[in-house]
Amino acid sequence: MTTPQLPAPGADAASASAALVERIRAAIDAADGWLSFADYMRLALYSPGLGYYSGGAAKFGAHGDFTTAPELSPLFGACIAETAAAVLAALAAQGQRRDVLEFGAGTGRLAAQLLLGLERLGQLPTRYCIVDLSGELRERQRATIAAAAPHLLDHVVWLDTLPDAFSGFIVGNEVLDAMPCALVHRDAAGQLHERGVVWQSGALGWQDRPLHAGPLHALAAALDLPNGYTTEIQPDMHAYVASVATLLQHGAALWLDYGFAHAEYYHPERHMGTLIGHYRHHTVHDPFFWPGLTDLTCHVDFSAVYREADAAGLALEGYAPQAQYLLDAGLLDKLAGLGADHPAYLAQIAAVQKLTSPAEMGDLFKAIAFSKGLALSALLPGFGGRDDSHKL
Repeated sequence: MTTPQLPAPGADAASASAALVERIRAAIDAADGWLSFADYMRLALYSPGLGYYSGGAAKFGAHGDFTTAPELSPLFGACIAETAAAVLAALAAQGQRRDVLEFGAGTGRLAAQLLLGLERLGQLPTRYCIVDLSGELRERQRATIAAAAPHLLDHVVWLDTLPDAFSGFIVGNEVLDAMPCALVHRDAAGQLHERGVVWQSGALGWQDRPLHAGPLHALAAALDLPNGYTTEIQPDMHAYVASVATLLQHGAALWLDYGFAHAEYYHPERHMGTLIGHYRHHTVHDPFFWPGLTDLTCHVDFSAVYREADAAGLALEGYAPQAQYLLDAGLLDKLAGLGADHPAYLAQIAAVQKLTSPAEMGDLFKAIAFSKGLALSALLPGFGGRDDSHKL
């Protein structure tokens, strides 16, 4: 697999990547010469001190590898605040605790935007909890919130583990796509194989092994893939959604990410899967390109998210393209509220275009929400317009 000429990393970054490759090679040796891709991806992203999310490389924004919605515009977080405020208000009426729990908070931009938005709406949570595996990102989050909303920093706590029980609003923006995925291939004879990583000819390479009975085989067999088809399955995502469903006692969970419902995800044209890398705002198709310096993600199967959540006792509140979600949550009103004389007005028009255009993030990104033990008198803000739940 070839990769176009891309900017070379600096000496320190290249050295860190080489050290990670040696760590991965040791893991392959310890696994008798074959490592599942899910385990490779976990090392590439989260290996202590060297993984993409656990090392010190810039990740978000113009100087990183990709730009997330909260980095584009504070209006994004202001819209999510509308959804969160409705949940927290309903919980207050029920006499329940009112916390916010964010997974994978990135630079902390969304946390700051949500806190400020909830303050404006009179629905500040008791605590704003952040779960993030990266110590380096935790410090960036703290600094971001301290700069944008210093008076609200004492509401924020960082958690090392999931709470046993939670009441409030749960949010994850571009969290599901970064969870390690297994690669599954159905060969020309109809046999299922798992694609793994080996060390051969002095480099990382691929090797398929027959997939036998077990949890991954059950998930793969249920997809009924055509012969010659390769796709991703995220066992960690299934476990994560089930965990959220277990800990959520009263409230709602909202996830925003890029992906598709089942029929589109497993379309014949997507027979090579959706696994992709991001390196300095370039798309990379080789997952072995500068390990630790390249982000690895796959698109989200939202039908799988729904099935797992439904089986675990969560009620679906809505599923919609990001553009529809943001518009229903008042995006254009918030843009107009800036006023044409605001110094950031033109930049925010461009950001809104990117967030909502079908050619940009508007259709590829989706919003999906679930609830448990929540008495609502109306649909959650963001889900009062177009609803694609029938596609799940």
